[in-house]
Amino acid sequence: MTDYPRWQKSNLEQALTSRRAVVLTGPRQCGKTTLARKLVSGRNAYRTLDDLAVRQAAENDPHLFVEFAPAGATLIIDEVQKVPDLLPAIKKVVDQDNRPGQFLITGSANILNLPTVQESLAGRLGKIRLRPLSQGEIAGSNPLFLEQAFEQKFRRPTIKSNRNDLVEAIFQGGFPEALRMGGKVRRNWHIDYVDALIEHDLNDIANIRHTEVMKDLVRVLAAWSSKFMDISSIGSGLSADRRTLASYISALQAFYIVEAVPAWRKTDYDRLGKQSKLFMADTGMMTALLGWRPSDFIDDADKAGKAFETFVFCQLASEIDAAAESYYLYQYRDHDKREIDFLVERDDRNLLAIEVKSGITVKKTDFKHIVWFRENLVKKSTVTGIILYAGEEILPFGENLWAVPIDCMWAN
Repeated sequence: MTDYPRWQKSNLEQALTSRRAVVLTGPRQCGKTTLARKLVSGRNAYRTLDDLAVRQAAENDPHLFVEFAPAGATLIIDEVQKVPDLLPAIKKVVDQDNRPGQFLITGSANILNLPTVQESLAGRLGKIRLRPLSQGEIAGSNPLFLEQAFEQKFRRPTIKSNRNDLVEAIFQGGFPEALRMGGKVRRNWHIDYVDALIEHDLNDIANIRHTEVMKDLVRVLAAWSSKFMDISSIGSGLSADRRTLASYISALQAFYIVEAVPAWRKTDYDRLGKQSKLFMADTGMMTALLGWRPSDFIDDADKAGKAFETFVFCQLASEIDAAAESYYLYQYRDHDKREIDFLVERDDRNLLAIEVKSGITVKKTDFKHIVWFRENLVKKSTVTGIILYAGEEILPFGENLWAVPIDCMWAN
């Protein structure tokens, strides 16, 4: 299997030099174990709770399990959500010893938010998020798009992508194992992945009583990707009450299958929307669950729009996690039906306002909501408006307004 460079590797190494314990989280099979094991040396110890004997030892005596490691080593514990009782044991150890890099724990769930976890480890734990591979990681480039975008210095990659290439990347997704596959085999891999997650991991941790309802819900949420969260509408065709649906969606968020992008609300404008926007965390999984084919994007603008916007979300989220600067991701909608797909805010409060188009052309009118937003709501900040599209030219459309090919997101 190809060994892709991971953007989070340097952040992980840095965290281990400054924090007593570090948790590396992300969905199953996104590459956490591969990354963690690269840090294993002769003086470090690696234990995976996927191994039944190891898990039973951890359950039998969590305190002995975490204390039994080579002196001065980093103990790497894989899939820690399987034995939540290890967290209080880790807390006890790091409370007695403030040496950095004592533990690297990985989890396929946002373990600190699970109902089975009572220990916060606040102030003792560094947290690193690993996602499925971004296109930048696949291409071997660095996470520089946001920095270049704020400077308005856009570049195309050496190997350029046309619309068909982008569609293939969408169906491929970012799970390392799925990258080796194609067509029906890849689609089946994604479906099997979700089924296994629901029947085993989710059921073990989140007490999912109706697995068939959960499977139906995942497919509904895949179709809902890039839309605003509305539990009543999401659940209209499902045989579950609102409370159950809300808990199931929270479980899927905890296991990094779906994510929510919050509304930008830094204004007193009273017609501002407040709903979060829902996204699937991987476009390969999304298209597989929905049974879509690349040919569907030829004459179905709605499908193409959802898929391209979700794809851009995945690239932005990966870069924001890994970037040297601090960036914050939002979206905008108001009651007058003005929408901006993504707002990326920098620490200095300057903004990128990003719209996504699945087509190969851009018109001046495509910037109208961005122009209104910057002229009416954020006059004291610089707003750079960008239409990310499937065309091939970097084009200026006025002051701080640009049409930018999507593949510029992974150019260096």
